[in-house]
Amino acid sequence: MTWMRGIRCRIRAWRVARARWRADMAEFKVAQKEARRKGERPEHPGPPPTGFSLLPWLLMGLGSFSNLLQGKTPNPWIGGLGLLIFNSLYINVVFRSFVKEKRETVSTRVALVVMGLVTCGLALGYGGSWLYFFPLLGLATGACLRGPRLGQVGLALTALAAAVSIYRAGWDAINVAYGTFLSTMVTAAILSLSEAVRELRAAREELARRAVEKERMRFSRDLHDLLGHTLSVIVVKSEAARRLAPRDMEAALGQITDIEAVGRQALTEIREAVTGYREGSLATELDRARSVLTAADIDPVVRQSGPPLTPQTEALLGWVVREAVTNVVRHSGAARCEITLDGVLDRARLTVADDGTGNSTVSGSAEGIGGTGLKGLTERLAAAGGSLRAGPSPRGGFTVTAELPVEATDLTSFVVATAPREP
Repeated sequence: MTWMRGIRCRIRAWRVARARWRADMAEFKVAQKEARRKGERPEHPGPPPTGFSLLPWLLMGLGSFSNLLQGKTPNPWIGGLGLLIFNSLYINVVFRSFVKEKRETVSTRVALVVMGLVTCGLALGYGGSWLYFFPLLGLATGACLRGPRLGQVGLALTALAAAVSIYRAGWDAINVAYGTFLSTMVTAAILSLSEAVRELRAAREELARRAVEKERMRFSRDLHDLLGHTLSVIVVKSEAARRLAPRDMEAALGQITDIEAVGRQALTEIREAVTGYREGSLATELDRARSVLTAADIDPVVRQSGPPLTPQTEALLGWVVREAVTNVVRHSGAARCEITLDGVLDRARLTVADDGTGNSTVSGSAEGIGGTGLKGLTERLAAAGGSLRAGPSPRGGFTVTAELPVEATDLTSFVVATAPREP
């Protein structure tokens, strides 16, 4: 029953995608309201489009379904089977079209071609309301084929729809061809524009992160120069004090006093210089997490969005990533671990989710954090005005959620949602 397991996995993946989309949409609405209240332009672009946005168009096939139920369609079993095949292929193609890697695979293109053949067969065989499957085919084509060949394919599909419509319903059905052309080109234009905007935002955020990393590298070189000079002075004066001590204790004490002054001055300069720079890099922790999960045969999925964080916030997030990933490796028995970091207005959210089945004694309440590591993180976040929650996820696996308000110069609040179980 491998095919049944595959269907269940696909349905589970759709449910997860739907839940994530709803959460993103809720955040988007909150961001819009906050931006309107402050008279600012909302920064949150909203949740990325998914296949669910094209599913309502299947209602165009209700006329054909109604004809089947009322017995107005000859050979209803053939029509019903064709309707089922078309809807199944449509759902498969549109959902795969929103993932670039899957959109460009041969299997997706083959499914689109088969859907076109089924559409032609149903339209030629029955006509009438069955002709409206051509605009649906145009939607799937526009979502799947976004590139230089779209114009040629769109015109060819429009010509095919026109020919079939004229053959079955005369010139009065030419609007089917017009609808097919519009659905193909408009869908492709909107989705391509949305994808381009998101890629540009991601590129801008990546450039900002690289600028921060470059600044840290520059500072590390400055710090090296500062310590190199100071330590050289201390070494020289220490050698002088050692040589003078047997002959002139007063002079030696003078050198030691200078060493103390230089040390105190260096300590002051270093404290001033490293303020905000001594915290660990979150990017480093994420790279380590990928390496550790891969070594443990766990599939790592890391997503990042939002502006760069301040070093203090990165340090807290890095500790959470380290502790959560350690728990995934040690206790979850998971095959997949997702780490998601996104920032919206005054919030930064970090999600570490596993699909494991390991036992957990951690309560899901805010005060029910189990394990020494997560308890320590809870205290750290509470000291900074934040919170951390842990508990089993409704979809399986384990969840840890932490919130942290941050300064205006930071990304803003930070949430850790899903981490593994504590012993």
